[in-house]
Amino acid sequence: QVQLVESGGGLVQAGGSRRLSCAASGSTFSIRTIGWYRQVPGKQRDLVARIDSGGSTVYADSVRGRFTISRDNAKNTVYLHMDSLKPEDTAVYYCNAPGMWANFEYYPNSWGQGTQVTVSS
Repeated sequence: QVQLVESGGGLVQAGGSRRLSCAASGSTFSIRTIGWYRQVPGKQRDLVARIDSGGSTVYADSVRGRFTISRDNAKNTVYLHMDSLKPEDTAVYYCNAPGMWANFEYYPNSWGQGTQVTVSS
């Protein structure tokens, strides 16, 4: 099972930038789709961006054009670069590797512990 650890959260002013990192353990990282989600208290956890093993990306409408997801398989790390941050981007950001089958083996769904991003106005 892949272990995920997020970092890079903190306080940033509106209009600023921040880069989050999701470091993964395990040998299967390069074949895993990795997603960034965010959650505010009392609301569901929503997809922010996702990148698959081939580098194809998906973005939520609310962040498209401002956020960029990328991966470095040599470092077992996925990044979320956030530009033009808004107060409504304030949330706990989580890294996720959805469960999948590969080579007749099942790799379960995995979440990181989350990192807080606070955007001040």
